[in-house]
Amino acid sequence: MIYQGSCHCGAVQFEVDAPDEVEVEDCNCSICRMTGFLHLIVPQRAFRLLSGADHLTVYRFNTGVAEHKFCKICGIKPFYVPRSNPDGMDVNLRCLKTQPAVVKIVGFDGKNWEQHAADLAHKTL
Repeated sequence: MIYQGSCHCGAVQFEVDAPDEVEVEDCNCSICRMTGFLHLIVPQRAFRLLSGADHLTVYRFNTGVAEHKFCKICGIKPFYVPRSNPDGMDVNLRCLKTQPAVVKIVGFDGKNWEQHAADLAHKTL
């Protein structure tokens, strides 16, 4: 399935290929806990930015590997390049206009990221 997504104001538009049944992570790290991001990690080839590249700004913290991309207008982070899978894209499930038929939400201990990062390595295969 191809799912359409956007930031809140619609300046940033994207699409992502994902199955009808997905597993997403609900991370408890400081940034995810505060923003409510639900992680749908996909290979880079499954993600397409349709418009709004000029409306994105990047925030990096800690190791600086993850590229947290936010809309400069509304402040929403619809997707980012994750530290766990820098060859992939992490889409916020909550920014998709329609949802997959089956969504399994699993907890991820991002507070203790170093001990659990390998649990996400398979997501972009």
